[in-house]
Amino acid sequence: MTMDETVDRLRALGLQGGGGSSDFDLNPDIKLPPGRKLRQAAVLVPVIWKGGQARVILTKRSSVLKHHPGQIAFPGGKQEEFDDTPEDTALREASEEIGLAPQNVDVLGRLPSHETVTGFDVTPVLGRVRDDFAAVADPGEVAEVFTVPLTHLTQAERFQVQSRIWQGHPRSYYVVPYGPYYIWGATARILRGLAERYGA
Repeated sequence: MTMDETVDRLRALGLQGGGGSSDFDLNPDIKLPPGRKLRQAAVLVPVIWKGGQARVILTKRSSVLKHHPGQIAFPGGKQEEFDDTPEDTALREASEEIGLAPQNVDVLGRLPSHETVTGFDVTPVLGRVRDDFAAVADPGEVAEVFTVPLTHLTQAERFQVQSRIWQGHPRSYYVVPYGPYYIWGATARILRGLAERYGA
C-alpha cells in the first residue's frame, strides 16, 4: 500500500463516529464513581513514511514523570486553556516533546476518546507527517523516540491481554509488544481500537 493509499484509509477512519474506550474495558467488575470529572487531554498518532512503509512515531516517557513514567506513549498531554481544540493540544505537545513542527503535520481526523485510570479523557488525533524530521526529545518528558510499522499495529492478532495487580485487585489490559518495547495500557488500547477499525 502506498503512503497516499494509507493516508486515505486513515482519513476515512478519522471520519467515523463510534463510542470511546477505557482503561477499564477489560475489567467490568470495576465500578467507576458516577459524575466523575475527567481532565481533557489529547495525543497525536503521527504516521510517517520511512523505508518504504508507513510507521507510527511513539515515545518512551521519562522515568521521572508523575503520570505513566517509563511507559510507551504517543506525544501528547493535557489540554491547556489556550488550546482551542484537541488538535491544538496534540500538535503543541508533539512540538514540545519531540520537536515535530505543527506545519509538518496534516491532521487526518480523530479516533474515539479514551478514559485513563489517571482521570484523563484523551482524544487521539491522527496525523500524517509530511516530511522526515530529526526528533529532538524533551529530556524532562521523553527518554526515547522510535517508530513502529503501521502494519504491526493494525493486526488485531498481535494484541495480547495481560494482567497485574492494581490498587489491590487484578486489572487486565492490552499489550502489543514490538522488539524491546512493551506497549501496553492506554496506548495499546487506543491502538487496538485503531486495529479494529483499520481491519474492518
